[in-house]
Amino acid sequence: MKRLVLKVGSAVLTEQNRIARQRMQNLVDFIVELRNMYEVILVSSGAVAAGYTKLKIDKKNIANKQALAAIGQPLLMRLYKKKLEKYHVLPAQVLVTAANFETAEQSDRVRNTVEPLLRHGVIPIVNENDATATQELELGDNDQLSAYTAVAFNADMLVILSDIDAYYDRDPNQHADAHIKLHVNAINSDELSKKMTPNNSFATGGIVTKLKAAAYMLEHHKTMYLASGFDLHDAREFLLHHNHTGGTLFSRGNA
Repeated sequence: MKRLVLKVGSAVLTEQNRIARQRMQNLVDFIVELRNMYEVILVSSGAVAAGYTKLKIDKKNIANKQALAAIGQPLLMRLYKKKLEKYHVLPAQVLVTAANFETAEQSDRVRNTVEPLLRHGVIPIVNENDATATQELELGDNDQLSAYTAVAFNADMLVILSDIDAYYDRDPNQHADAHIKLHVNAINSDELSKKMTPNNSFATGGIVTKLKAAAYMLEHHKTMYLASGFDLHDAREFLLHHNHTGGTLFSRGNA
């Protein structure tokens, strides 16, 4: 069975400073569908947003952000647990820092936790340990975390579900004639050095961090698929029916 790392961003999971529960349920329903064909590891944003629903403090301050993550992590896991219960599926929280991916030995330690979970049908939910990570140990964003996770856990593909539904030939917010790139096998270095432009107050990077994650996957001869997390039609068609009508596939091979 092939293995997927599925990353869902803060913009998908939050709405008006609270958790978007229906979109979260749609995501859970989709994950359960995927499990008929794939092993699924979920990388989930949303801890800071979940914490903010209980404590309204300045989330731009790093100490406050860590405090909000500490409040939000158990809240987020409780929501996932509740939504998975009707499918009799158990989630497990896996918190990591950059140190967990610095060496093969460190990666093995995390992998030795995740592999038994997958064997027993548990969904590992990975997130950065924002509550205790120092600046030196921070990964910075969950797009990067998901790419590291996909490579370290030998996933066949990384799937990023976002408020950004694909990679375009130009900014679709500024150009009405922008076109989706269905397949990309190389990323221009200029694209990776552009300013990060998150579309959501809880997000960290916008398209740039997605491209950096894709570049990391391509560097390790693996594939990444970017699609909308608001409307799961493109992702469902691609992953369940092998019909690529939307979203962008980053891979060295042919489309």
